[in-house]
Amino acid sequence: MTGGPVATRYDAMFERLRARGEGAFGAFLMLGDPDLETSARLLRAAAEAGADMLEVGIPFSDPVADGPVIQAAAERALAAGVTPADCFALIGEFRAAFPDVPVGILTYANIVVARGEGAFYGASAQVGLDSLLIADVPVFEAEPFVAAARAGKVAPVLIAAPNTPESVLEKLANLGAGYTYCVARAGVTGADESLALDHRGLFGTLQRLGAPPPILGFGISKPEHVRSALAAGAAGVISGSAIVSRIAANLGDPAAAEREMVGFIREMKAATLR
Repeated sequence: MTGGPVATRYDAMFERLRARGEGAFGAFLMLGDPDLETSARLLRAAAEAGADMLEVGIPFSDPVADGPVIQAAAERALAAGVTPADCFALIGEFRAAFPDVPVGILTYANIVVARGEGAFYGASAQVGLDSLLIADVPVFEAEPFVAAARAGKVAPVLIAAPNTPESVLEKLANLGAGYTYCVARAGVTGADESLALDHRGLFGTLQRLGAPPPILGFGISKPEHVRSALAAGAAGVISGSAIVSRIAANLGDPAAAEREMVGFIREMKAATLR
């Protein structure tokens, strides 16, 4: 399945970073955590601190791919009454202020289906969303979602792992757009002390098949993780739990949360220079 151009901001970002000899650093934040006002502030601060792309979560009660840190962030947002409509509004506000920074949602099928695939992707496009990754939809079940995404001009991001069969990677290369989310390890999200990578084969296969650029996530929490990922052939990384934990450590003090997050993002972004 192919479609029209749905990844313009990602394409421009990767081209710009290649010209500068840098990898991409993506920051994950849970929308509405711990409240809408603080969340809007942190989204802006992440971009200003140097995050090349943002991946954001919609709070959900049963996030099967999320570890305890991000689950707790979703629970805080839900307790604050944050809805998917609020999340779209946050993205729209961010997009108005940062027209060039790619923004993708990582969510779950129930959230999309509850609104209706067409309506969800339509709302995504309306607020300037670039991509959607549905964490609990495997590649072999992705085609209806991919069709709805492409109809809405939103890039469908798919997940790959080192043990994904090449036949599945070939399908992913045909269906995906924007970037390919590559998991650093099995299990759920979380900040790891050490990172054992065996991804050269995966990255090489994805490149040979013409898949979107590989971005490594799950466990990225230190500058050396960034350097290892890029050395193995990743186009960039996404860090989530390490960012969200800094927000959680400063609940009730948005300025401190922003300061801690900004310092971490700057340190991680500096590690993307090849």
